Amino acid sequence: MKRIFTFLLLSANFFYAQKQLTDSLKGFSYAELKKKFNDYDEKDKIQESKIIAKYYLQKAKSEKNNLQMAEGYLLVHFNEDFPLAMKYIDSVFIVTKNTRESSYDAIAYRMKGNLYYKNDNLKAALDNYIVSLKYAQRQKDQKLIAYANLNIAYINSHIGRNVEAAKMFRHYYDSNELSESEHNQTRVNLINCYIESDQLDSVGVLIKEGLDYSTKNQNKYSVNQYLYLSGFSYLKQKKYEQAIGEFSKAYDYFSDIEDNNANYVLYSLGKSYEGLNDKKKTVEYFTKLDANVEKTNITFPDLRDVYTFLIDYYKDNDDTQKQLYYIDRFLKVDKKLDEQFKYLSTELPKKYDTPNLLREKENIINDLNNNKISLYASISVLLLILILFIYLYYKSKKTEKQYRKIAQDLIHSIEKKHMEPVEIQKNEFSQEETQPLIIEEVMPEIKDKTGNALSEDVTQSILKDLNTFESKGLFLKKGITLASLAKTFKTNTAYLSEVINTHQGKNFTTYLNDLRIDYVSERLLEDKKLRSYKLPAIADELGYNNVQAFSAAFKKKTGTTPAIYIKEIENSIIS
Repeated sequence: MKRIFTFLLLSANFFYAQKQLTDSLKGFSYAELKKKFNDYDEKDKIQESKIIAKYYLQKAKSEKNNLQMAEGYLLVHFNEDFPLAMKYIDSVFIVTKNTRESSYDAIAYRMKGNLYYKNDNLKAALDNYIVSLKYAQRQKDQKLIAYANLNIAYINSHIGRNVEAAKMFRHYYDSNELSESEHNQTRVNLINCYIESDQLDSVGVLIKEGLDYSTKNQNKYSVNQYLYLSGFSYLKQKKYEQAIGEFSKAYDYFSDIEDNNANYVLYSLGKSYEGLNDKKKTVEYFTKLDANVEKTNITFPDLRDVYTFLIDYYKDNDDTQKQLYYIDRFLKVDKKLDEQFKYLSTELPKKYDTPNLLREKENIINDLNNNKISLYASISVLLLILILFIYLYYKSKKTEKQYRKIAQDLIHSIEKKHMEPVEIQKNEFSQEETQPLIIEEVMPEIKDKTGNALSEDVTQSILKDLNTFESKGLFLKKGITLASLAKTFKTNTAYLSEVINTHQGKNFTTYLNDLRIDYVSERLLEDKKLRSYKLPAIADELGYNNVQAFSAAFKKKTGTTPAIYIKEIENSIIS
């Protein structure tokens, strides 16, 4: 009875406080009410902000002011669960349907996108952001255009496209189009993109600016966002102890207010302890994270690392029950992530791709259901695994043999070319640098996109520039595109593309890759120092942004891999 009395007493106090706040709002203008809502719109003042939003809406309804009703619905939706919040947003469309103020279409679609994003439906979020952007552009409202662009940039960041997202965040961070609080949130997102893409140079300065701003404005939420980012920066630098210190502070705050950022902090704490090789602590934080994800069903791509670690950990400890549990969790989360991020399907973990996990899951279930498996069955399984291993081994050896043969043929063809008579080579290289790549007695007719033939002067000029481009090795520069090369040649992309296609029989990308691969094929044969470099260094010297792009281009052009080609060169020298 005492508990009930206490509850009733507390309820009475709450409603009395609510009535007091409502009464105090009478006489305020819409602008003043909105300012009070923004002042109260913090995690620890949800009830107060709810009261203000509802009073705002009631005032607009009593005055039959449709535009202010729309504002009221927008304010009310912020502190409601998904279904009710979505109904309030739909009400915005209804009350503004017959008004001339169509900027609410852009606003409402953006708010719907935010609701979908918050509930981990990225596809629906992106669709609504794009519609919002179209309405904003139609209205030529730069503020709403900025909001839509920033939301889309945030999705880009979420799915790993941090370089593209950082450009958009930087643009608006350096502009004067955002309010002080919006500018601060853009700084948070910009820092996160920089850290994710290993651009750590200016991160420290930005974090200090953010902490100064947040402390000055007594914004606890923002302070802890910067503490998390500070820890994230330490984690990237492998300063695990410092990272754990920052993450622990941020986790205390975010977990206390039940904010989803707590999950990112749990993941980062786990990774920090993994860096310290403290597997028990890693498991502790990853397990907490899994429990939260199972409860909210809100995912993020890095969860794959969490489940592969837990699966490996319990496999090493012969705990098949938990191994099976985390395989199940991985498969469920992976399925959702795959639906959200189709293009990431190729990024599935090599060790735990879905088919392999399904097979392992079936094996574990069979083991658990039948503890008295006969020796014959065990041997059969081992034989199957052995046969599969042997099959994969010989298949890989056969493929390697084919690559080696191709590499040997390539070496011989280059050596044969170098053994041509000196007189012929001399004639080849005695041409002036200014002579075009290919000068035929009858120039092939080249037409632009309108069907008009390019003049011979234009064609010759482009061929001359291409000759210089090749002879001086300018194709080794980073960041070369058709547009940038056309600008260098003082022509347009259409003309340059047509000349390359006509005279080289290939598109620009293939032309550029072929030049680089032909160059490196000869350099590797001649230059022992270059052969000692690691592939990423060779790729960088050739102008590629990453070793994957270099390897793919090399294999496409030659039919073998750069690693095998280098190995065969060394073998040919030894023999």
